[in-house]
Amino acid sequence: MNDAATFEALSTARERLHSEIGKAVVGQRTVIEQILVAMLTGGNCLLTGAPGLAKTLLVKSLAEAFSLQFTRIQFTPDLMPADITGMDILQDGPEGRGLKFVPGPVFAQMLLADEINRTPPKTQSALLEAMQEKQVTVAGRRYELPRPFFVLATQNPVEMEGTYVLPEAQLDRFMFNVIIDYLPEQEEVEVVQRTTSPAGAAIQPLFGSEDVLAFQRLVRTVPVAEEVVRYAVRLAAASRPQVAGSPEFVRRYVNWGAGTRAAQCLVLGAKVLAVWAGRVHVTQEDVRALAHPVLRHRIQLNYKAEAEGVNVESFIQKLLAEVR
Repeated sequence: MNDAATFEALSTARERLHSEIGKAVVGQRTVIEQILVAMLTGGNCLLTGAPGLAKTLLVKSLAEAFSLQFTRIQFTPDLMPADITGMDILQDGPEGRGLKFVPGPVFAQMLLADEINRTPPKTQSALLEAMQEKQVTVAGRRYELPRPFFVLATQNPVEMEGTYVLPEAQLDRFMFNVIIDYLPEQEEVEVVQRTTSPAGAAIQPLFGSEDVLAFQRLVRTVPVAEEVVRYAVRLAAASRPQVAGSPEFVRRYVNWGAGTRAAQCLVLGAKVLAVWAGRVHVTQEDVRALAHPVLRHRIQLNYKAEAEGVNVESFIQKLLAEVR
């Protein structure tokens, strides 16, 4: 596809994908759109929600709609890094016995890392290189991952016993932290009806991996005015208590604020929203629309915030009201 055709395909993809994914997943429109924005910019997502909210079904359905190879890893306390990346094994071959690399489940295009916070940091870190560099290193040799490559990791916010807190360096590699909540009653009724009846229509692929790569290249070309970029930078910088001129409530409630990667994610994601709206320019409202998923896992509130009932969602809302 040329640029004009790619723009047209991407600008109309939003509703087509909702319609197709809706064959398997009921509701969750905001969740689906945030994951799509991350995919179309090459980013990774952290999915936070209670068990039984169809997180696995959602990710698998997205992979089917884009004709992407899908794998799932269930993270457990005994999982080792080699269980993810793969390992060298001794094999007999035509030229004698030697080591052969056997790829792990990370060698896919869409990887669901289920309950990532249930495995120790050493194994969690095995994903860092894959998420950032799109490659893994085993026994000193580098292996490229398929393109496109996305990691969607889930964590259960309710049962924290036996879990390991994700380090800030790893959290920052996720473009969005997407909150998956319970459905409204009518949508939950529809879910129960569907899942207790014969299987419905299968999801039909709408795009392929080459289309995804073309969409990602197009998104990068969308122009952004310097004032919009400055707004994204100001928004991220305002969350840092050590920055001169940061709001008083930030200095009072925050241990650590968002870094530069937050501003990058805000601008990249805003470009997708602009194309979906049929525009070739980005606005401040596009940036503001993504503030919650971009910032909620990058701002570390202190004990004062907890004691006074300030959570990260209300904090971000107050930040948006402060920074204009």
